[in-house]
Amino acid sequence: MSSTVLPRTPGPAGLPAALREASATGRTLVMGVVNVTPDSFSDGGEFLDRDAAVAHGLAQVADGADLVDVGGESTRPGAQRVDEDEERRRVLPVVRALASEGVVVSVDTMRAAIAADALEAGAVMVNDVSGGLADRDMAVVVGSSGSPYVVMHWRGHSVTMAKRAVYADVVTEVVDELRGRLDALSAVGVDLDCVVVDPGLGFAKDAEHNWGLLARLDELGMLGRPVLIGASRKGFLGRLLAGDDGAPRPADEREAATTAISALAAAAGAWAVRVHEARPSRDAVAVVAAIQAPHHTWAGLERPPVAT
Repeated sequence: MSSTVLPRTPGPAGLPAALREASATGRTLVMGVVNVTPDSFSDGGEFLDRDAAVAHGLAQVADGADLVDVGGESTRPGAQRVDEDEERRRVLPVVRALASEGVVVSVDTMRAAIAADALEAGAVMVNDVSGGLADRDMAVVVGSSGSPYVVMHWRGHSVTMAKRAVYADVVTEVVDELRGRLDALSAVGVDLDCVVVDPGLGFAKDAEHNWGLLARLDELGMLGRPVLIGASRKGFLGRLLAGDDGAPRPADEREAATTAISALAAAAGAWAVRVHEARPSRDAVAVVAAIQAPHHTWAGLERPPVAT
């Protein structure tokens, strides 16, 4: 990670005041993942049932997630798209149930109609991995609702994105392409104060690209928007942790590496980390917030006493 950090902000406009206050005072937020899918790379099928998905979302909050991201379409490399009616059937009952329990819900979708329905059902944020490119009506939905909107760097759907992982300088190009998306969204009425940017780790990027982006997170600060990092359990971590036989570490055994990235992202000033298991990352960002707290003067009287 670069020694230069992202500026701390209150996060996107439209979020509950308590979350904006937490961001402004220096703690990176934790977004818990709820995949209501049969084919997600890490937990596909585990929470396809509505009740299981709701219970998992509530457990994420109990473990420290500040908000929960509910998605009904896998975006793992090579995934085929699910049809709109099926996505709606998976997502809306879970969004509605979690919102009724007071959970701050984000909907993970590329479809404007699903986003609109989810916002009506109680979601407060839209997380669009296509950044508005998959459905041009998404800008209308988020613009008219004033809801917080995550704009991820994206070069195409899952079935083709691996072919698009070609960069001369991945950080410069990702920043430039995200800036283009922000300009285009602003031109059609989206309030950029509501926007979060995501560099899209693993989306049209190989392992080297992902590590390069993580090493230079501060450069995303040139966009002037809060930054979301979604590295949880992704394939580049599995390859990093491969055994002697070269086989990548399984997704459910990548939590320690995920937590390390959460800590590093928090230290770099990320607004939030998106993770499959909330508690380790919540602990990690709490440690970083304690170290970075402005009232600490570790060379002075406020330094904790040494036990004898």
